[in-house]
Amino acid sequence: MALTPRETEVLMLVARGFGNKEIGDVLGTAPGTVKAHVQSILSKLGAKDRTNAVAIALRRGIIHLHSPELSAGILNG
Repeated sequence: MALTPRETEVLMLVARGFGNKEIGDVLGTAPGTVKAHVQSILSKLGAKDRTNAVAIALRRGIIHLHSPELSAGILNG
């Protein structure tokens, strides 16, 4: 099952080391909503935790270490 665009945004911020509150601040949503997105990401990717989800997403090409969004672009939107 594919990640939604919002789940991909959340995952990119997780990859940057952001916590749920920080992600919520960046995306303008509540930490509880971010937590729900993270749980959905873990389920869809079959990951055991956030770090494992990032590793899986990198291997599958869902996110990239040098993407503009991961570097800074997502934080400016």
